[in-house]
Amino acid sequence: MNDSLNKPSTETQTNFKGRAYVLGLLTLVYTFNHVDRQILVTLLEPIKQELHLKDSQLGLLTGLAFAAFYATLGIPVAMWADRGNRRNIIALALTVWSAMTAVSGFAQNFMHLLIARMGVGVGEAGGTPPATSIIADLYPPKQRAMALGIYTSGIGLGIMIGYVLAAEVYAHFGWRIAFFVAGVPGLLLALLVRFTMKEPKRGLSEAREQHEQAPSLKETLAFIGTQKSLIWLLLGCLMICISANAYVAFISSHLQRSYNLTVMDVALPLGLLIGVVGSFGAIVLGNVCDRLSAKDLRWRPWMIGICSLVALPFAWMFLGAETVNHAYMWNIVPCFVGLIYASIAYTSSQELVPLQMRSFASAFTLFCLTLIGIGGGPLIAGSLSDYFAAQGVEAPLTLALRWILIFNAASIICFLFSGIFYRSDVKRASEA
Repeated sequence: MNDSLNKPSTETQTNFKGRAYVLGLLTLVYTFNHVDRQILVTLLEPIKQELHLKDSQLGLLTGLAFAAFYATLGIPVAMWADRGNRRNIIALALTVWSAMTAVSGFAQNFMHLLIARMGVGVGEAGGTPPATSIIADLYPPKQRAMALGIYTSGIGLGIMIGYVLAAEVYAHFGWRIAFFVAGVPGLLLALLVRFTMKEPKRGLSEAREQHEQAPSLKETLAFIGTQKSLIWLLLGCLMICISANAYVAFISSHLQRSYNLTVMDVALPLGLLIGVVGSFGAIVLGNVCDRLSAKDLRWRPWMIGICSLVALPFAWMFLGAETVNHAYMWNIVPCFVGLIYASIAYTSSQELVPLQMRSFASAFTLFCLTLIGIGGGPLIAGSLSDYFAAQGVEAPLTLALRWILIFNAASIICFLFSGIFYRSDVKRASEA
């Protein structure tokens, strides 16, 4: 890769405090993004009982109903972000998804909640593509995986806060009020983004400027289609995303059903595991990835593959643990490595395309991961659980989650192939 791409510009170096604030604010926005999602996931069991739902319907609510709009609208929003003011897009998106989260508390049946979750997906479509594009403008490639690791730590932090917040509010006021408490603060954060965050110059971190107009959709897709490393990496991340989101959606239900626990019993332990351990892992492993990739860029995809391989036996033992404390112990390693695929996927989507395609590349990555990963993971797991229950299996949800681990195993092959083409594809993107 071109050495100039690894050198932050003078403006970026002298504006460190400014870029740290932007990264912190965008991480907070991403945290709110996942708080709003996690409220529903944490309260699936009481919602299921009150609204008389099946596991497949729960999978649809936590997956496809949200993901279809989140993924599809991400593409036009990203093309808008490649041409317009990304800060304003993020502020508008945050306003929409926060309002729709609050509206979820009014749901009286499955269809009401389905429509509300679709609205959340519409709003969240405008969050990540412009945010990752801004971060790429503020942090050069040698710091980018760690910066995006900090950003993706918002996933873990959001899940942690969502677990604890949902459990506490539910215990005192019921599940409906939990949606109001999660949604309203996001409206205030949207104002903070709009009036305190500056829009950086495109290409700032690499001392490059975008002089040309952003290419058309056809030209962008054509270029992405020729980047073999990006295609293989997306396939691998897609498989991990299916598995990860199936677990995020049903891990609380699995523990409650397997060990006769309540929402309050599992909220804090899971929040700490996924939030603290997961966020710490994203930052630490992002830093390790940057250091290894400075010597050989192939470590970008290989890092995810190694983490996936390490997590597999621990995830299997988690599902077969005799006690809940043993389950928490086995889950430490999967939680620690669980978020690294997202930060590296976003990093690669910025490295493997030209400057003027970055927001779209991020949205395309998000489209693939969301529509099939977030959309399919919970739905596949829920449908398998219903199928096994109909067959008389004693613990149908646990068996369904075991089958889901096949996707993790298959992803390792994809990351191996991605590494083969990665260096040449980064060079090709930087010269385009």
